[in-house]
Amino acid sequence: MKEVNSGNNNESFDLENIFKNVMNNKELLNRICSIRCMTFNIRVDTIADIRNQWKNRKDIVASMLQFHRVDIAGLQEALVNQLKDLSKFLKEYEWIGAGRDDGAEKGEFNPIFYLKNRFETKKCGTFWLSQNSNMPGTKGWDAMYRRIVTWGEFKDKLTGKEFFLFNTHFDNFGRTAKVQSAYLLLEQIMDIAHDKPVIVTGDFNCTRESEAYKVLTGKIRNKQNLEPLKDSLYESEKGHYGPGITFHDNKVIYFYRIINRLKSIGKSISKTELDLGIDFIFIKNSVKVINHGILSDIYNGRYPSDHMPVIADLLL
Repeated sequence: MKEVNSGNNNESFDLENIFKNVMNNKELLNRICSIRCMTFNIRVDTIADIRNQWKNRKDIVASMLQFHRVDIAGLQEALVNQLKDLSKFLKEYEWIGAGRDDGAEKGEFNPIFYLKNRFETKKCGTFWLSQNSNMPGTKGWDAMYRRIVTWGEFKDKLTGKEFFLFNTHFDNFGRTAKVQSAYLLLEQIMDIAHDKPVIVTGDFNCTRESEAYKVLTGKIRNKQNLEPLKDSLYESEKGHYGPGITFHDNKVIYFYRIINRLKSIGKSISKTELDLGIDFIFIKNSVKVINHGILSDIYNGRYPSDHMPVIADLLL
């Protein structure tokens, strides 16, 4: 019977017995093989935030990924200096991505951070949410800002399975841009990932009642026969953990006062909360969702961002 010493003379691991117990326990096997995925708008670094500037939040953002044992994360609104800060804290992670202004280092990134001892990057790229999606720096339709999707094809070193992750940030202003971005994203996913498992993370700047969300999830039929995505919230075997809102603009107490007031006059609180959710994790092609949650962590009275991160435990 093989044993491995942990480095402490009083501890050793019976690998044969551990393997047998894991293989005989489906729940434990799923926990080991599942991928904890996060989508998190970390809020751009700007002096306008005063006490909530990046320099006061960067260690909290990094520690959230570590404490919650995130395997892979799609982040939004990250500038290159923020990526450098996170890389210093998160030495166990690597990342892929490009700046939206020039396809290099200018402007906001939608980086994908992943555990380097768990995943191997096979391919990666970035395209623009515009009529010229392969041209760096282009802005689409009625969008206020340039918008991008960063994607990667990954191999899970633990299970040997391969999957794609697409990470995006839709425009906050243009209604047409949001809808057209949804169609473009579905089209690109089909062209790039084909029938492989797909995870989509992002700040979509729209609620579950919006036209863009309905396009993404197939609630609005499209002429191109684009294959829809599934919202991990509704696919979760163990339901949802945490609040329903994701964007709070550092006014959580104010938002919940409104929610509680609406509840007192008979409006459904769950519907109200979900209307404030704009950050989603979608799945496609045989991805199973075990858990889903929104993290409302706070540290010394400060939130790590003006968005709450969404997490999901996924099985390929």
